[in-house]
Amino acid sequence: MEKRHIIALSGDLASGKGTTSKILMQELNYGIYRNGEYVRKLAREKGWDITSFNEFLKDHPEIDQQIEKSAAEYGKDHDNFIIDARLGWYVIPESFKVYLKVDIDVAAKRAFNDPNRKSSENFETVEEQKEDILKRYKMENERYWNLYKVRKDDMSNYDLVIDTTNLTAQETADIIKDAYLKWLEE
Repeated sequence: MEKRHIIALSGDLASGKGTTSKILMQELNYGIYRNGEYVRKLAREKGWDITSFNEFLKDHPEIDQQIEKSAAEYGKDHDNFIIDARLGWYVIPESFKVYLKVDIDVAAKRAFNDPNRKSSENFETVEEQKEDILKRYKMENERYWNLYKVRKDDMSNYDLVIDTTNLTAQETADIIKDAYLKWLEE
């Protein structure tokens, strides 16, 4: 398979994909495609939180398929970019595929304290945030299996897996960049 100058960044909820992708974007002078922003926009347009929208997607696979199709189409026409998407590795298989893992308690604290999430995730406690993350993770896994017959939590799908629990976004970006540049040379 021909390698492309694309990093597909996937991972656990609140694992640092957004912040890490911004660093990589600047350091590599790459563009970015974010599926999550599109999904959150659709949820806001309906006046729903992100979990309710995920429940809606379960009964409306055509919308989910359109979201993934738009990412795949973008990948056909662009190079030198990062795709921040749960199934980016699947829709652009020629990419360098990265999965970021994080401890659930750390993820819940990160998400709870992230002001950018408040428009689509607004919880009173970190524990509520944690329960929502676990619920969304399960829903996504079921939906992706039912629609695409893929498991995003199967680590064999990725070229690189990083646990970000005790790493800064810069440390994570440095690991990805080093591994990506080696991958391109191989």
